[in-house]
Amino acid sequence: MKQIPRRSLLHLLGGAGALTVLTPRALAGEQAAAQAVRAMPSPKIKDISVIETAPGGVRLTVVKITTDQAGLYGYGCATFTQRADLVKPAVERYLKPLLLGKPTDRIEDTWQSAYFSSYWKNGPVLNNAISGIDQALWDIKGRQAGMPVYQLLGGKCREGVDCYGHASGSEIQQVVDSAKNYISQGFRHVRVQVGVPGMEGYGAGGQGTAPMTGLVPGPVFEPAYYMRRALKLFEECRKQLPLEIELLHDVHERVSPNQGVQFCKDAEQFKLFFVEDPLSPEDIAYFRQIRQQCATPIAMGELFNSPHEWQGLIADRLIDYIRIHVSQAGGLTPCRKVAAFAEQFGVKTAWHGPGDVSPVGHMANVTLGVACYNFGINEYSPFNARAQEIFKGCPVMKNGYLYPNDAPGWGIEVDEKAAAAAPFGTETGARGQLNGGWGILRRLDGTVIKQ
Repeated sequence: MKQIPRRSLLHLLGGAGALTVLTPRALAGEQAAAQAVRAMPSPKIKDISVIETAPGGVRLTVVKITTDQAGLYGYGCATFTQRADLVKPAVERYLKPLLLGKPTDRIEDTWQSAYFSSYWKNGPVLNNAISGIDQALWDIKGRQAGMPVYQLLGGKCREGVDCYGHASGSEIQQVVDSAKNYISQGFRHVRVQVGVPGMEGYGAGGQGTAPMTGLVPGPVFEPAYYMRRALKLFEECRKQLPLEIELLHDVHERVSPNQGVQFCKDAEQFKLFFVEDPLSPEDIAYFRQIRQQCATPIAMGELFNSPHEWQGLIADRLIDYIRIHVSQAGGLTPCRKVAAFAEQFGVKTAWHGPGDVSPVGHMANVTLGVACYNFGINEYSPFNARAQEIFKGCPVMKNGYLYPNDAPGWGIEVDEKAAAAAPFGTETGARGQLNGGWGILRRLDGTVIKQ
């Protein structure tokens, strides 16, 4: 504890009158009382390290910030699976030298300092690195306060966040059966994805038949085939599933801009909860055409890095759900601003929450979900047993709702020994050969398509 000069303390106690002589014990007590009404000393960043772990084969990156106060530290998600090996050096070789010795309680200042330190900004590698720092600082602040992070954002405005599960299959009936399984667990929202016979699909099971052969070797995908197949899926889901069940679908930007407009218009009759990514970030000007021609709700944003990409869509009310990947955008600090901005235009949140987000990142999503008024929906990806062994205190799923941990900060402790026992490795299949990359997807004539 910082000592208060004896002369200053005596002046404080005695005022202009006679000085009071205190015993050593009484003096210590008065010093403690005086210190209690002053601000606590700000923790300083003592060390920044990166934890790389792959529970269940999914490569996760977490940043740990250690402070100069014993036992005070925090964790933040910096996972960027497709280019996982790049985030650690971005943190340790660039951000760490910039931030060592800086106070942990100036989160906004730290975020801006890290963001502008690069000059070339808004790239996914740097943004994920900054996110790891940012989320770790929020964790530290919550631990200091003895509160979960959602309390630092103003507290809950809902008890839990409504989630959707992923129902998929090679055949339509498989998808319907998978959806029924989620409904039996209490889910009220289900994303439905079906494979296209002989073709590569997104979010669905195997192809179901022998692969089609295109003019160039490798997986093929034809947007028109997919669109007709997906519309049949929606029709069957509406026949077999309760009407109150909300259906979601991810196009994953694999169609042309005009086809994206057409698909949303054709899907309007099935009253989906939302269609996700009907267009790619390069084609966002076409969202105006979708809005002009149909009322199908649209979710967009998981590939966004920069405010320049989402500001216009929100301000012009061209989307209904902003679906940013929180670490891709730089962490909790920018995303709570996005939520506040979107609220003014009636746009709701639907943060990206796939399996390749760490439990720390999922807790950030859930925290924003319970604390932001304009919450829309939360993507649910279950935590495998290995992940729960490494990350103690994962968000809890009950009857389709995900709940945050009420312990201070994120409420998550990372078992670093268990994390080290599940190191980054070579993944199986094509993505393993490409170090986690997506690979190439072509049309039958050999044209490379977006995915």
